[in-house]
Amino acid sequence: MCFVSYLYLCIIWSSSAFFSHSSSPVPDSTSGSGSCQLRGHFNLNGMYQDGDLILGGLFEVHFLTVFPELSFTSEPEQPYCEQFDMASFQQAQTMAFAIDEINRNPKLLPNITLGYHMYDNCVKLAVAFRAAMALLSGTDEATSSVDCTGSPPVIGIVGDPGSTHSIAISSVLGLFRVPMVSYFATCSCLSHRRQYPSFFRTIPSDAFQVHAITQILKRFSWTWVGLVYSDDDYGIHAAHAFHQDVQVQLSGCVAYSEMLPRDNNRKDVRRIVEAIKASTARVVVVISTEAYLLPLMDEVALRNVTGRQWIASEAWATSPVFLTRRLLPYLGGTLGIAIRRGEIQGLRDFLLRLQPDSHPKNNMVQNFWEEMFGCTFDSGSIQADGEEEKKVCTGEEKLRNTDTAYTDISELRASYNVYKAVYALAHALHDLTTCKEGKGPFNGHICASLGNIQPWQVVDYLQKVNFTTGFGDHVSFDKDGNALAIYDVMNWQPNPDGSIKVHTVGMVDEASQADYVLTLDEDALFWNFESKKVPRSVCSESCPPGTRRARRKGLPICCFDCLPCTDGEISNVTDSTECTACPEEFWSSPEKDRCVPKEVEFLSYEEPLGISLTTASLFGSCFCAGVLGIFARHRHTPVVRANNSELSFLLLLSLKLCFMCVLLFIGQPQLWTCQLRHVAFGISFVLSVSSILVKTMVVVAVFKSSRPGGQSAMKWFGVAQQRGTVLVLTAFQVAICAAWLATASPTPYKNTRYVSSKIVYECAVGSVLWFATLLGYIGLLAAVSFLLAFLARNLPDNFNEAKFITFSMLIFCAVWITFVPAYISSPGKYSVAVEVFAILASSFGLLVAIFAPKCYIILLHPERNTKQAIMGRTTQKK
Repeated sequence: MCFVSYLYLCIIWSSSAFFSHSSSPVPDSTSGSGSCQLRGHFNLNGMYQDGDLILGGLFEVHFLTVFPELSFTSEPEQPYCEQFDMASFQQAQTMAFAIDEINRNPKLLPNITLGYHMYDNCVKLAVAFRAAMALLSGTDEATSSVDCTGSPPVIGIVGDPGSTHSIAISSVLGLFRVPMVSYFATCSCLSHRRQYPSFFRTIPSDAFQVHAITQILKRFSWTWVGLVYSDDDYGIHAAHAFHQDVQVQLSGCVAYSEMLPRDNNRKDVRRIVEAIKASTARVVVVISTEAYLLPLMDEVALRNVTGRQWIASEAWATSPVFLTRRLLPYLGGTLGIAIRRGEIQGLRDFLLRLQPDSHPKNNMVQNFWEEMFGCTFDSGSIQADGEEEKKVCTGEEKLRNTDTAYTDISELRASYNVYKAVYALAHALHDLTTCKEGKGPFNGHICASLGNIQPWQVVDYLQKVNFTTGFGDHVSFDKDGNALAIYDVMNWQPNPDGSIKVHTVGMVDEASQADYVLTLDEDALFWNFESKKVPRSVCSESCPPGTRRARRKGLPICCFDCLPCTDGEISNVTDSTECTACPEEFWSSPEKDRCVPKEVEFLSYEEPLGISLTTASLFGSCFCAGVLGIFARHRHTPVVRANNSELSFLLLLSLKLCFMCVLLFIGQPQLWTCQLRHVAFGISFVLSVSSILVKTMVVVAVFKSSRPGGQSAMKWFGVAQQRGTVLVLTAFQVAICAAWLATASPTPYKNTRYVSSKIVYECAVGSVLWFATLLGYIGLLAAVSFLLAFLARNLPDNFNEAKFITFSMLIFCAVWITFVPAYISSPGKYSVAVEVFAILASSFGLLVAIFAPKCYIILLHPERNTKQAIMGRTTQKK
C-alpha cells in the first residue's frame, strides 16, 4: 500500500510542469519587502467564504477533465472540467449549510466564525491533489512573514470522496498532521493509522461494507456467488476482503472473480458477461463505482442476461443511472447496501436561496447556475450551440422552479455524511477552545493557543469527538478513524411507469446490541424471478444429517458430494464434514443421524430357536422320567436287574440332569447361570459316561467270571467297587470344575466382535484351558467306554448290552467331535445353540440307544423278560 501511495505522489509531482507553475510560497528576494509570494496559481473551480477558522473541502462537481495537447515548446495550458454533477454540488452546498448552521448556533463555537474554501477535483487524481495542495499552502498572493510561516490556511479538510485520491492526499497531509475527514472514501487500506495518522471518515470502511454484504448472503444461504469489481483501490481492496469474509464468515465460495477494465475495453467486458452467463452461481456481487459499471450493464442488456440476483455495493446501490426501464428486466430485484440516509432540517430552503456572485473564488456557483438554467455569465462569448443560442444569466432565475438532483433531499446519503464530517470538525474545535489550562492533552497538560490553532492539535480532539446529530445518529471514531458502520439495505423494485424505484427494506448496524446485525423486511422484497421467491445459489445442496461432505477434486470447497456415514457412525448436523463414531454400546440409526442402543442378542426363551431347544430339553427330561418310572415299576424283572440295575437308575438320573442343564444355557446370561451351566453340564455328563463305563466293565467282568477259572473276576468288581469307581471318576470332574471356578470363573460378557451392530450377550469361559480340560476329560471317559464296549460287542446277544453301549458311544463321540468346529465357527447366540444341540443330541443318543431296547422288551414283549429267555442262547450253546 505504501508503494502505491508513493507512486501516486511521484506521478503528481512529476506532472507539475504540465499543470502549472509551482505554487509553493518562496521569499521574494527582488522586492526587498521581506514578504513571501506564490510562484503561480492553479486553475480550480471553487467556493469561498471568509471566517476566523477556515475548513477546506474537496468535491466531485464535474465528471470529466479535459487535458490540452502538449507541444513541449511552450508552457502548457491548465486542464479544465466538463459535465456538471448536480448531486455532488448539493454535497458541497451541504457543507456550506452546516457551517452556516454552526455559526448561528450560540452553543457551538461561540465567538468563532467558521469559513470554508471548497474545490472541485473533477474526478481526477492530479486535479484533486493540486486542490489539496492549494488548501494546504493557501492562495494568498503574499505574506509578510520573512520565513513564510503563519496561521494555516485551513484547519481541516472535508473530503476527498475518492479512495485513490484520499490515499495520495492523506500521505502528504499526514506528514503535517492536517485532519482530513472523508465522507465517501471507503477503502479499508485507509484504516492503517501509521500510514494515514490524520485521516478520518464518516462513511464506514469497505471492511464493514463487505461484512454487511456477507450478512445478506448469509441470511439467504447464498454460498456460491460471483464477484465483479472495479480496477481501483476501492474495488481491489474490497474484493480481497470479500474473498476472506466469504470463506470465514459464510463458509462459501467465489465462483468467479472478474475485474472491470479501466479503459472499458469491449472485449474484456464481453468476456466478463460470458463468465456470468456460464457460471452456475445465480448471485453476482458487484463492488464498483457507476463509471466502471455502465459498459457492463449495457452488455448485460445486449446479451439478455437474466435470472441473476445482483448485489450492489454502496457506490452504485442508489445510482439513478441504472434506474431505467431498459434495465428493469435485468437489474430488477437488486439488493444493495447504501450509506445511511439522513434528514437535515432547513437544507432545502438553504439550497433554494443560493445566488451567484462575480467573485473568482466562487466560480463553482457560476458553473452551477449556467448548467442549471442553460445560460452564461460571459456575454462576450455568446455563440450558437447547435441550433440554439445561449442566453445571458441574470442571476434572478428561480431555483424553486427546478427539479433536479440538486434540490432532491429525499435521499440524503453522501450529503448527510458531509454534514456529519463538518460537525465532527466543529465539535473537535469546540472541545479545543474550551480546554481548561492544566488539563490539556499536550505535553505538560497545556491547551492549544486560541490565537494560533494548528491542524495537528485538532487531530487529537477529533479522535475523541462524540456527539449525536439532529437526526439521532451517533457520531464517533474508532482508533483507526472509522465511523460506526450503519448501512441501509436497498431493493430495486418496479415502478408503475416501468422504471426502477429504490426502496429501503432493512438495515445493517454493526454496533447493534441485538442478536442480529442485519434487520430485513423480507415481505417487502421484490424478487425478479418467475417464482417470485428467494433464489438458490449453491454449488452443492446442503448435506442432510446422516451424511458427510466430500469435496470434489479440483473444485472449490463448497462444491462437494454428500456421502452417507458408514455403519456405526452418525452426523446429526447439516453439512457435517465428518461422521462421529457411536459409543461402544450404541449403534447408528437407519438414518445415521443419531446413536441408538445396540440390540442385545442372546438365546432367549421367547424366540423360536430358544423355544425349540427348551421343548426338546423338557421332552428329554420327561422321557428320562418315563423310562425311570418304567424301570422302577419293573425293577424286579430280569431285564432291569441284569447288569446292575443301580447303575441303570444312576444313568437315567444323570441323563435327566443333562437334559435339565440345557435350561441354564437359555435366557439372558447372569453370573450364576454362567458359572453353573458348564459345571452342571460337565458333572452330569461325567456321571453319565462313568456309569456307562462301569456298566461296560461289569459286562466284561460277568463274562470273564462265567468262564472256567474266572469266578474271581466279579469279586474284584462288586457293587461297592462299581459305586466307588463312579464316585471317583465324577469327583475328579468336580475337582476340575472347582479349580476352574476358583481361578477363572465364567462371567457374563457383552461381545461386539461378531456383529458390530449388536451386543452378543454371552458367557465368557474365563479360561479356555479349564474348559478344554473339562471337555477333554469327558472325551477320555467316552473313548475308553467306546473301546471296551467295542471289544465286548461279540458276546451273546441275549445277555450282552455292549453292542448298545457301543452304538450309544459312537453317537456320543460323533456328536462331540463335530461340536468343536461347529462351536468355533458359529457366531453369537448360535454358538450357544450348537452347544445345547450337542448336549441334547448326545443325551438322546445315550437314552435311546441304551434304554429303548429294554423298554421295548418290558412293554411290548414281556414274555422275553425272563431269566430263561436271557440265558436261552447260552443253554443252546452248551
